[in-house]
Amino acid sequence: MEKKNFVHEATQTTISIVTGGSRGLGRNTAINIARHGGDVILTYRSQAEEAKSVVAEIEALGRKAIALQLDIENTFSFADFAETVGSILQTNWGSATFNHLVNNAGHGEMISFTETTEAQFDSLFNVHVKGVFFLTQALLPLLADGGRIVNFSTGLTRVSYPGFSAYSAAKGAVEILSIYMAKELGHRGITVNTIAPGAIETDFLGGAVRDTPAYNNAFASMVPLGRVGVPDDIGPAVASLLDPDNRWVNAQRIEISGGQNI
Repeated sequence: MEKKNFVHEATQTTISIVTGGSRGLGRNTAINIARHGGDVILTYRSQAEEAKSVVAEIEALGRKAIALQLDIENTFSFADFAETVGSILQTNWGSATFNHLVNNAGHGEMISFTETTEAQFDSLFNVHVKGVFFLTQALLPLLADGGRIVNFSTGLTRVSYPGFSAYSAAKGAVEILSIYMAKELGHRGITVNTIAPGAIETDFLGGAVRDTPAYNNAFASMVPLGRVGVPDDIGPAVASLLDPDNRWVNAQRIEISGGQNI
């Protein structure tokens, strides 16, 4: 049987789609992909001005970027979104495909197991599991053979912290989904990995870790390096995972937490 070679040359310009790229870890990831020489299509749900700012920052680095509105919870919009992406790829890059999909978009709920409502549970699973599943499915015809998929999880699937039962359960499902995606898409040379950040100073949960000293100190005490993470600890790691040198990393859960709770 003839073996297919899906290796891309390091000099090839890549196009990455980063969901939730207007803020936080998605923003940092999109900018670091550009710093690594890639172009970016980023999505946002409601923060149009913030998304424009990310596009401007990427363009200042000499790379191309486009921001598209997308509500990950609205799976009925995915077919139209994929059609829009296909048109943009042809118009702006003269390409029928893109290279990387980073499923980052999401939200959190910090609420006890006993007080979690069905609506909160459904929203978390609709965004983090159903959204990732069906958006990836919709975009697969446009994803180049030899491409990469990175799904975002959380360090809270390895260790527990009160208030995150539904959120962590959803992310646990993403980790299993990633393994199956790697298995079923391997024949196209597509790798699928999961990134699991620890506690990070972002606007997640209203900036709880960033802006609340008690939370910040509590999580910092769990990290051997003595601090919580910042976006610049995560974005560069994701961008490097997309580099050709990491083509043999597949079906892995990669925790980026500074060794939290070891």
